[in-house]
Amino acid sequence: MPPPSWMTRRRWLQAAALCAASPTALLAHDYRAGKVLIDHPYAPPTPAAASTGAVYFRALHNQGNDLERLLGARCAVSTSVEIHQMTMDGDVMRMRALPALELPPGQELRPRHGGPLHLMLIGLRRPLSVGDRFALELEFERAGRKEVIVWVQQPRADRTEPSAPGTGHMH
Repeated sequence: MPPPSWMTRRRWLQAAALCAASPTALLAHDYRAGKVLIDHPYAPPTPAAASTGAVYFRALHNQGNDLERLLGARCAVSTSVEIHQMTMDGDVMRMRALPALELPPGQELRPRHGGPLHLMLIGLRRPLSVGDRFALELEFERAGRKEVIVWVQQPRADRTEPSAPGTGHMH
């Protein structure tokens, strides 16, 4: 095989420079389960004594023509995982477990930090620290099971959904 040409090396160096200049491109990770695009699963760090945590996604996008449902999830860092929705009832935050999360065809959900939807990690076996990663198995009605890697990171302002005053959400 001939050695790489000067142009090939130059293009490789340009690509490396572009990645170095755009660290967010290196942080993005996504998965596909059937027709569902699972974009950047992440969890905020938890205090040492926390018994719960949360998993969020940049987006869950059903690129298919049929309704898909996220039925549940499981992971080794907690005893159970529930799909949760947070709502405000006056000044009272109410959280309830959902039996499933509907992903309408052609639609995108953004279960992000500060928003109403998330996966609740119940019975944490250890605190979640910035830089940790852990496997999470998602179960979809049509697409079946898909393992993703959740990155523990401090949520940035551009990953939060705008919310009404008082709807900030902490675990």
